[in-house]
Amino acid sequence: MTRVKRGTTKNKRRKNILKMTKGYRHGRKSKKRQAKEAIKHAGVHAFNHRKQKKQENRRMWQVNISAASKHFGYSYSKFMGVLKEKKVGLDRKILASLIKENPDTFKRVVEHIK
Repeated sequence: MTRVKRGTTKNKRRKNILKMTKGYRHGRKSKKRQAKEAIKHAGVHAFNHRKQKKQENRRMWQVNISAASKHFGYSYSKFMGVLKEKKVGLDRKILASLIKENPDTFKRVVEHIK
């Protein structure tokens, strides 16, 4: 059986791991063992924070809608309730973007439900 020298494969693996940890601090960017651990932790945080980002966005939309609807004499819950009663098919994301980008359109939506 022929001899297989593993230097190139080993170096390539190490290089790929260290490429993923570019920008990390201290030994986590330059030492293979610490880098592998850092990658695992980063993956866990990335997974969790993808979910968290969606939650935070929804909260921000709710805050924006609440603030805008107060100008027209509605609380957030009453405003959303009236929207559902009148069967206005706008979700929170769309309403929040209307408030920021087209306040006149939002005003027309509010007038429509009154």
